[in-house]
Amino acid sequence: MSERRKAPSDVAQRLGERSRTRAREQGSSLWRRETYTLPRPEARSKAREWLQKFPKAAYMTEIEFWRELSDGQIEFTMRRLPTAD
Repeated sequence: MSERRKAPSDVAQRLGERSRTRAREQGSSLWRRETYTLPRPEARSKAREWLQKFPKAAYMTEIEFWRELSDGQIEFTMRRLPTAD
């Protein structure tokens, strides 16, 4: 019996479905996210605050998304795992 070779997209689909199933079973996403809209200096300060409070090594904290709005403010989403919460 020969087994069909799996393409990377097949593996990605299977892993994605597994993540979605787990999230549904737990009733929420595995990630904690919070979105802010702040002037540039305050946005930097808030991002530093998150990175100090939730270190990347333990929480995989990162700026998931950011953009500069027409009024000069920065809109950004911080993301982290709820490890050790």
